[in-house]
Amino acid sequence: MEVTLRPVNDENRDAIIALSVREDQPFVAPNDYSLEQAAESNSEHPGVVHPCGIYADDRLVGFAMFVFAPEDEYPNDPDDPEEQYGEEDRYYLWRFMIDQHEQCKGYGQAALAWIIQLFRDHGARVLYLSTEPDNELGLHVYHKLGFRETGEFDEDEAILRLEL
Repeated sequence: MEVTLRPVNDENRDAIIALSVREDQPFVAPNDYSLEQAAESNSEHPGVVHPCGIYADDRLVGFAMFVFAPEDEYPNDPDDPEEQYGEEDRYYLWRFMIDQHEQCKGYGQAALAWIIQLFRDHGARVLYLSTEPDNELGLHVYHKLGFRETGEFDEDEAILRLEL
């Protein structure tokens, strides 16, 4: 089995939107909402947010969305403090989910390892994500791959950091 990520496009958008998590995982945002956020963010900063389908071989099993804004391509804007890209903003796993029927099969760990390697290959030194403290399954996978809590929170979500 090979796990890969593929960009969201017209052919896979509806299938990605149809993916869902279990009822006991209410902290995962719906994929249609995530795609709306990606479109809005990319209209302001083209090419920074990357929504992708997670595939096991050729079968869609999940969704990931990450921010990839290398400093040399998206430098801080000294004239607009709201347009600053700090270290925690440039490399960020914004959304990550595996469909309820595909969980606990190793796809999440494999996809997350793929994402981590992508960031490493492009020179990132650190990767951040945030999650609800009740997301036990997600935290298990994140910890297994080396993410650690920073002690900080973004609203109600714990921020985790991985040194690359």
